[in-house]
Amino acid sequence: MLKLIAALIYGIQALLVPICFVVAWSVVILGAWSLWSAARDSVNKAKKMHQIPCTGCQFFTDNYRLKCTVHPSIANTEEAIHCHDFQAKTNPMYY
Repeated sequence: MLKLIAALIYGIQALLVPICFVVAWSVVILGAWSLWSAARDSVNKAKKMHQIPCTGCQFFTDNYRLKCTVHPSIANTEEAIHCHDFQAKTNPMYY
């Protein structure tokens, strides 16, 4: 039994270096790809969130209890991107 294992290890020894090389580079490439896709998704989400106009609306209160007096349920969400009741603040000192 021991001779069989020794012969098997001796036979695989020639393939061990290329297999380890391919596996190591595969892990590196998959890690880099994962980081790249996470960064890309984060940038896309940030671009989407920066389209929300709530903070520039005159109905936005800056109060965590009542964020918007017209549509409090959709304030600061992606649903508020195309809000029909949006009115720009004319003078931010008044609000």
